Amino acid sequence: MLKTQLSSLLFALLASMSLVVSAAEVSADQVSPTETVQVAEAAKVNLNTADAATLERELLGIGQVKAEAIVAYRDEHGAFASVDELLEVKGIGEATLEKNREKLSIN
Repeated sequence: MLKTQLSSLLFALLASMSLVVSAAEVSADQVSPTETVQVAEAAKVNLNTADAATLERELLGIGQVKAEAIVAYRDEHGAFASVDELLEVKGIGEATLEKNREKLSIN
């Protein structure tokens, strides 16, 4: 009797694990590579259009003063021609640029 109960319990456990694994595989297959790329692109911050609040919120090491300096530089010198031009903004150094490089765009 005990052997039958243990066998039934083990069967139920294995069956439920099989369902969990199958559900996880289906969920992963439902996301296409195109959707993943679109999400990654949407996360970029455009240096030529972002306002100070967005720059402060989205970039590491950028507070209100540096965000306002980026916008002021853009207003004074025109659109950024490259992400590296961010180094021309007072208070932005190589370390800050490298921390944020993957998040930045100019178009």
